[in-house]
Amino acid sequence: MSALPVVPTLPVVIVLAAGRGERFLASGGAAHKLDTLLDGKAVLSHTLEAVHASGLAWHLVRPEGGTGGMGESIAMGVRATAEAAGWLILPGDLPLVQATTLRRVAEALAEQAIVVPRFHQQQGHPVGFGRSYVNALASLRGDVGAAAIVRKARACGNVQDLAVADDGIVRDVDTRADLGLVQDLLRARRLLIHPSTP
Repeated sequence: MSALPVVPTLPVVIVLAAGRGERFLASGGAAHKLDTLLDGKAVLSHTLEAVHASGLAWHLVRPEGGTGGMGESIAMGVRATAEAAGWLILPGDLPLVQATTLRRVAEALAEQAIVVPRFHQQQGHPVGFGRSYVNALASLRGDVGAAAIVRKARACGNVQDLAVADDGIVRDVDTRADLGLVQDLLRARRLLIHPSTP
């Protein structure tokens, strides 16, 4: 599913939502992690809100029955938006990621082939890939993501590490404990903005 027309000079956000979420279910989750409620909305809805707010075109990879893994999901998304100037690969289970971070990664892609956001030295998502990586990304298979592509590019000096003040790039929801932590962080963030809110 895509939203907003692809602009040839801007990257597209590929939202990965095809995983089975087995770790979440094994931890006691009653539903798929992306459909589980967080502050009254599905986890995936929070992630998509940030994507919408970024103003970037996006494509959601969530086929019926899932895919063969992360690599296949990335490839599906890239092939579906092959005319884009680049891609931001964003797992759907990052409900705290900020729209400003998505825009910063997109802007940095104008200067570097691959952009990796970092929060306090922790690598996070979305990782941005320039147009030159279309074939490598579209050829991914199975559950192997794009880490090998990033490692090879780093060895050639083609990766920019982008420091961001956004812990949402590393706060994924893999278990019920993760969900509880994200809920606490969301509540704390809301209190910072509206101190009188219960």
